[in-house]
Amino acid sequence: MGVLDNKVALVTGSSRGIGAAIARLFAQEGAKVAVHGRDTTALSRVRSEIEQNGGQAVQVVADVTQFDEIEAMRRQVEETFGPIDILVANAGGSHTKPGPLEEISEEGWRASIDNNVTATFLTIKSILPGMKQRQSGCIITISSAAARRPHPNSPIPYAAAKAAIQLMSQDLAAQAGPAGIRVNCIAPETIMTERNQERIPDQQKPMLVEMHPIRRLGTPEDVAHAALYLASDNAGWISGVILDVAGGAVLT
Repeated sequence: MGVLDNKVALVTGSSRGIGAAIARLFAQEGAKVAVHGRDTTALSRVRSEIEQNGGQAVQVVADVTQFDEIEAMRRQVEETFGPIDILVANAGGSHTKPGPLEEISEEGWRASIDNNVTATFLTIKSILPGMKQRQSGCIITISSAAARRPHPNSPIPYAAAKAAIQLMSQDLAAQAGPAGIRVNCIAPETIMTERNQERIPDQQKPMLVEMHPIRRLGTPEDVAHAALYLASDNAGWISGVILDVAGGAVLT
């Protein structure tokens, strides 16, 4: 028996990295999982891994900054597996480099806001009415340690977007709680995704490790296990929480 048996979960941005780890673990724990992204090759790989391990998955493609595409994705999931019980709004990313605010391009700012805040808002907007109708549901959003502590080298648009997601999640928890819907937010610190493995020079990794009281860097599976707990009935009285998955590096 898995803790998510017979649940239907949609995990956006799950073709790789944190999202893929969440999708794999949810399927392992019995959920029927919709894996989402725009890279169909990567999506097929995640779906195949889930199915080879005995899980159930469907792959869906959508631009989550476009509401009509999200609605089509939701209908596809519902037609395949049924109503969505768990939404993990993971899709996002940084579209600017750290640097002085006045040097940030308007294009970079708008891309960071759209691909994080707007994408999260529109995805929830599509899934929430069905959850309210059924008086049940779980929503998990993904923020970042960049939104939890100011830093001169922070990528400001990304940090601002992730901070907005935190407040949106808490406001929604207060709004949707009476309808039986729980909303929580996970804020990871440095996670060694495939992208970060390539992007962070090997000589910099020991310095990053030293920034964490738990002397290692995070893995996608660290975030996945936090998401599993929040999605499960074991967290049935937890809502409106921002959970730092940060190896002790964020203490607020």
